[in-house]
Amino acid sequence: MFQQSFFSIYTKFKMNFYQKVFERIQEREATLTTVETFCMEMIYALDNPTVAEFANFANISSPNAAYKVNSLVKKGYLRKVQSKDDKREYHLEATEKYINYYNISYGYMQVIMDRIKNRLSSEELEVLDRVLEIIDKELMPEINIDCNKKI
Repeated sequence: MFQQSFFSIYTKFKMNFYQKVFERIQEREATLTTVETFCMEMIYALDNPTVAEFANFANISSPNAAYKVNSLVKKGYLRKVQSKDDKREYHLEATEKYINYYNISYGYMQVIMDRIKNRLSSEELEVLDRVLEIIDKELMPEINIDCNKKI
């Protein structure tokens, strides 16, 4: 039961995201390919990685990563910011254009959070919060990413 419920939640969030992406395609606003969308999701979650860090995480070659990064920079979704510590190094930073694109799926999360808050008691919300914290800690502990950034 637990496994099916979790899968169902995950699937519904994905489906909402895909639906919103296709709405944007219909309106001719979307300029990201599917692979570019996944790349941006990784870069954003990694919180300003270098090209090498992105390539390592995505398990792709550095030239392939550089090609994808350059395409995203040209499209205005990403910028390279020179490191203050090492002037030879550049960090990847999502632009406002990407943040707006990103929020197409995360706006829906707020709707869901509001529905849950209206349906559960404060005690139930505390239990749910504890359960979600456990899931968060157990989900990919081998990957050090901070998913608690402000949206």
